[in-house]
Amino acid sequence: MTTAPLEPIVGRYLSLAFEGRSYRVYFEEAGEGIPLICLHTAGADGRQYRGVLNDETISRRFRVIAFDMPWHGKSSPPAGFEREEYRLTRDFYTAFIAAFADALSLHRPVVMGCSIGGRVVLNLAATHADRFRALIGLQASAHVAPYYDTDWLHHADVHGGEVCAGIVSGLVGPDAPSVHRWETLWHYMQGGPGVFKGDLHFYKVDGDLRERIATIDTSRCPLYLLTGEYDYSCSPAETEEVAATVAGASCSIMPGLGHFPMSEDPDRFLEHLRPVLTAIADRPSG
Repeated sequence: MTTAPLEPIVGRYLSLAFEGRSYRVYFEEAGEGIPLICLHTAGADGRQYRGVLNDETISRRFRVIAFDMPWHGKSSPPAGFEREEYRLTRDFYTAFIAAFADALSLHRPVVMGCSIGGRVVLNLAATHADRFRALIGLQASAHVAPYYDTDWLHHADVHGGEVCAGIVSGLVGPDAPSVHRWETLWHYMQGGPGVFKGDLHFYKVDGDLRERIATIDTSRCPLYLLTGEYDYSCSPAETEEVAATVAGASCSIMPGLGHFPMSEDPDRFLEHLRPVLTAIADRPSG
């Protein structure tokens, strides 16, 4: 009998006490070395980073960790969630990432996030720079003006998962392989009711960082910005505006990629990510 190959990814649960509540947090990891925390997009989960987790070049020098935020993927909402509306805020998101890193005793990890994860990376750079070795923002902008009615993302007249996938389908790059395009959309079809809408409260309302990013000091913590060229939620121009405001930030526009680079076309994305991680690993850690 032929044995099927196993991926190196290991999944575990963490019981995390945070702000008076208990959270059961699921995370996957692979590799060893410098901790690299990966933050998923709004309404999705850590499966988006399967390409990074499975890359042997990266895992030789980095301990890659992708966790599902509460309400997402395999991470449960806290007890009593049925009596409240889920709305992600800047302060909760920022503090939860720090608490997760502390719970795993990660010393000055690198954090990479996409979309809402890219936005919160900018806030980490502005408020917690000394805690991190480097920060990587994928599809990172300081603000986005609302451009559709988010009430349809949790509405009795539509199928929640399908409308969420429909909303984001146009954000996938046109050259994305079909298998990866549809896996990216499948993650959105599986999201919990109201979760994508709640994440967008941070992305479109509470996470406006236009007045904050000017305080980012890249001498304390390097900031790398990678944005796919096909994205109207975080356009290349919006990322370039962040880079123009933040002295010393590294900015690269990735041809052919869209809003979900690590998920929609993992191989092409890795070509852009590997040099960034090599530069981080080779840089003396303070």
